Amino acid sequence: METERLTDDTSVLPQSLEALVETIRGCTICAPFLPLGPKPLIHVSTEARILIASQAPGTIAHESGKSFYDPSGRRLRSWMNLSEEEFYDTRKVAILPRGLCYPGRLPNGGDKPPRSECAPAWRDKVLARMTSLRLILLVGSYSQHATLGRGPVSERVKHFRDYLPGYFPLPHPSWRTGVWEKRAPWFQEDVIPALREEIQKALA
Repeated sequence: METERLTDDTSVLPQSLEALVETIRGCTICAPFLPLGPKPLIHVSTEARILIASQAPGTIAHESGKSFYDPSGRRLRSWMNLSEEEFYDTRKVAILPRGLCYPGRLPNGGDKPPRSECAPAWRDKVLARMTSLRLILLVGSYSQHATLGRGPVSERVKHFRDYLPGYFPLPHPSWRTGVWEKRAPWFQEDVIPALREEIQKALA
């Protein structure tokens, strides 16, 4: 199983991160399956200290060209206690969804899972060039399953200290999570202060 990872591999890489990103932005691997067409979203730099390992862009992100440029992004920024400017500064925070393009909607509502072709094609190549990472936020079930194996998101979030240093599991910041938070007071009382502390440590 492919896993997210912090890497200290400094072996010679034939292609710069910037050149790789340009290649990725021209990717059409999944084009036949994408209802809005391919538009890979990736926000990375070699200087980034924090990686948001997310799931896949939604329609607003697809249209704007900016990941988390929607209410879920505002919730995530609030959790992290970062301004919009800080959040989109790739020298500090990188955003790398498992599926880089909007995957479409499920018949019963909600977005489809990230396309399975995307991460094997590009993810390791990108991560190998991001040697300044100190913290990876595992946002949502797909990201957590890929890194930690299958398991309950709520329990992983509650026991986030088991995955430090290096990883911090979080729920997906959708409107549904706002409902869940009301039933899980420990999230705001325990998890959010610790998350903000880890973020400041990573950025220091």
